[in-house]
Amino acid sequence: MKKLMLLGGLRYLIPVIEAAHKEGCHVITCDYLPDNIAHKYSDEYHNLSITDKEAVLELARRLGIDGIMSFAVDPGVTTAAYVAENLNLPFAGSYKSVGILQNKALFRDFLTVNNFNVPKAKGCRVYDKSLEDDILNFNWPVIVKPVDSAGSKGVTRIDQPDKLKEAFGFARSFSLSGQVIIEEYIEKRGYSSDSDGFSVNGKLECVSFNSQYFDDEASNPYTPSAYSWPSSFTQGQEAELKSELQRLITLLNLKTSVYNIEVRVGKNDKPYIMEFTPRGGGNRLSEMVRYGSGVDFVTNAVRGAIGLPVDNFSSLDFDGYWAEIILHSNKGGKFDSLQIDEKLRKNIVEEDLWLAKGDPVNSFQGANDAIGTLVFKFETQNEMESALKNRSKWINVIIS
Repeated sequence: MKKLMLLGGLRYLIPVIEAAHKEGCHVITCDYLPDNIAHKYSDEYHNLSITDKEAVLELARRLGIDGIMSFAVDPGVTTAAYVAENLNLPFAGSYKSVGILQNKALFRDFLTVNNFNVPKAKGCRVYDKSLEDDILNFNWPVIVKPVDSAGSKGVTRIDQPDKLKEAFGFARSFSLSGQVIIEEYIEKRGYSSDSDGFSVNGKLECVSFNSQYFDDEASNPYTPSAYSWPSSFTQGQEAELKSELQRLITLLNLKTSVYNIEVRVGKNDKPYIMEFTPRGGGNRLSEMVRYGSGVDFVTNAVRGAIGLPVDNFSSLDFDGYWAEIILHSNKGGKFDSLQIDEKLRKNIVEEDLWLAKGDPVNSFQGANDAIGTLVFKFETQNEMESALKNRSKWINVIIS
């Protein structure tokens, strides 16, 4: 029986555990939160920090694991790469390459050196006068964020310099390394995309693009609140993005892996790779790909992690128009109920609510403040876009 170690314990790991069990794996989960829900589904749990790469390596060596993943759990990705490299286990790429992808400042530098389209950016640990002077030379507005956190935590857009110091401190409070990146904000044409893709032996076999929606009324308006497939990109834009993603995979000598990929096309019509990380995305993005196209990134990520052959992928062909809404509240309190307009219920494929009445709810600051998901299928693009643009009118999270 193959032993697969999963770093983290979020509910997004449950489909990965189920897929691993179907492949006959013994699943080990580990993090420092024993009450995390995924641990109830694994075969074995160990309490340790997933950012402590030496501790995870020692445990992995002692348990004799056959593979390691940090699916949808961003803080564990570099640790997983470190363990895989030291134990000669299958992984997306080297510890060095993965480290570049997982640090936003290093990633921007890499893109710049290799002539990708990239916003002007600066990574730093200390706020001082020289930083203020440097940023004044940027095109404004700018985005300030931690170099090493996911789920849109600690992210602020600022339009004037007098807000920079406050935004820097806020971002730094969410950074594991205490490092912040400040970059020019790329005004997008149409929608940005945040979805998953898959490479096999260094070839980008398929990638899904979507349209990413945000809630302007949320505490953090840069936390994604809905997605739809297919994307708003043209065929030409998608082809150019795929070409650039393949170039990135080749330059970093990446191998077989699922990836969470954030891209956009700027108002200058240039494609930008904003994030590219060797893990499945949060918010059930790989599951949405499976719903819409039948292509199973989750199972294939498991198979790749334990050294088994993966499917022969073809291009993703979505059956209809699919959407996912991330349920959340824009104020804190206690959950009372979820109200959905009956006219839209016919389109619901899955309703996944994570709370019971009386459970505490946080305002929507980051992906970890979500309270569930809704999966929809629509007959037409217009029907889907209308439902998503007006979602605040027909869906209501009641908080007491």
